[in-house]
Amino acid sequence: MWKWFGYLRSDKLQVSVCCKMCQRVVPASSRNTSNLFHHLKQFHPIEYSEAVSKEKPMQQTQMAAFMPYDKQSKAVTNFLAKDMMPFSTVENVGFRKMMSVNDPRYELPGRKYFSRTAIPTFYGEVRETVEEQLKSVSYFATTADLWSSRTSEPYLSLTVDFIDQDWKLVSLCLQMVYFPEDHTGKAIAARLTDALASWGLSEDRRVCITTDSGTNIIKAAELNRWTRLQCFGHRLNSAVKDKRVDRTAGVCIRVVAAFSYSWKQKHKLISETPTRWGSRQQVVKRVLEQKRAITEVLSKDKTTRSLVPTWQDVDVLESIDAALSPLLQFTNASSGESYVSVSFLKPVMHLFNTSILKEAKDETQLTKTIKTTVMGYFNEKYDVPAMDDLIDMACLVDPRFRLQYTQERREYIKERAVLEMLKGERAVVVREEESREEAMEDASAAVPPAKKTKRSLPSFFPNRPTVERELGNYLLHMLTMTRVFSTGGNVVTCKRASLKPDNVDQLAFLARNL
Repeated sequence: MWKWFGYLRSDKLQVSVCCKMCQRVVPASSRNTSNLFHHLKQFHPIEYSEAVSKEKPMQQTQMAAFMPYDKQSKAVTNFLAKDMMPFSTVENVGFRKMMSVNDPRYELPGRKYFSRTAIPTFYGEVRETVEEQLKSVSYFATTADLWSSRTSEPYLSLTVDFIDQDWKLVSLCLQMVYFPEDHTGKAIAARLTDALASWGLSEDRRVCITTDSGTNIIKAAELNRWTRLQCFGHRLNSAVKDKRVDRTAGVCIRVVAAFSYSWKQKHKLISETPTRWGSRQQVVKRVLEQKRAITEVLSKDKTTRSLVPTWQDVDVLESIDAALSPLLQFTNASSGESYVSVSFLKPVMHLFNTSILKEAKDETQLTKTIKTTVMGYFNEKYDVPAMDDLIDMACLVDPRFRLQYTQERREYIKERAVLEMLKGERAVVVREEESREEAMEDASAAVPPAKKTKRSLPSFFPNRPTVERELGNYLLHMLTMTRVFSTGGNVVTCKRASLKPDNVDQLAFLARNL
């Protein structure tokens, strides 16, 4: 525009705009160009056409640069999905105020747009990325669990664990689907098989599945003929079975309830959470730490005097703490998902048998009973040939342990490792042959058949060493010992209790995979 307009040299304050072609002064307040366009249109039509043609692309570029509304909507969608926020958040006064300060021109859509359009679209985009990622997976392991929302709607969750091309541990949540059918082993088995097929995962590449101790999901694994591992943390949490422990835990719960509304506590008592492993042990430990203060406070009030733990209760609590306190750290360590853990099973079992759960002379009878019960439970549950083979092989490929804890089966484990590496080598050669034949068939339509040449010896060996491939296979067992996080519980909150099952599946998928 300023190609045809300017200011006179005498106009030092640049108040009057002058046309360079006709020398007329054109009023233009606050440098508004509307009058300038009108002047060109009226007196200089050729220059007006040129000005209009240059101005439109410039306006579009400026609009694209200063109005990134699509990006902002995607950012809000990512915020809702990743942080598991209610859709109603976008209609909260404070949130809308924050967005208006960020860009006053951006009109934030309502919750229906995000629930019906933005989230499903975003789910489709992330699902395509996950599907593309799963195509390059050589071996994978799965974790399955049944869960009920706060509205008592049943869901079946499935996660997959694998090692990518960069040797990084990857865990993805594939689904959390609504499961209204009877939770029989047959129904669960069919759902899990369909889920793997829907993601293009072949059962031939599945290494094992990790579950809890539910009889129905154990039956499902048996029906599908899948090698199953039970979560070590879950098994450790359910190993202690003694009526005295349950009674004393009830005493602790009542004591904690008596102090639960006090804001003066500096070293607060801990409430038991049944779904959190080791929480009972933490309750017992804290009550023992505060037993003197608890006794003094409860004794002053007639209504709470009966809650004071007796000396028998204290003896039982001390016996429980002595037996279970060393196991708490193993519960926490075995519940991680960012590092391997299954190769630790053999060493941990050895440690339990030889030192941690070994009876001592100065211990009470209850402590000895608890230790014997826990150790007997573990020895019984892990005395399964298929599971034992898996754990031994995982221990073998871990350079920290090798065959150190497999004294009685060393030769068998060595032979099995060699056979599986040879089997994997042959499988790679077969896949190379098949891919080569397919490529030759595709090329034969356009190129005349060439003379068959003799393969060289190096062509029989894959780029990736056999030992590394075998290591990646058994490292998967370490991944399957991860816990299934309660993402669904954070999605279906009291503010979002009316979510439809499809929305729950999409939101849980996005929260875990973003």
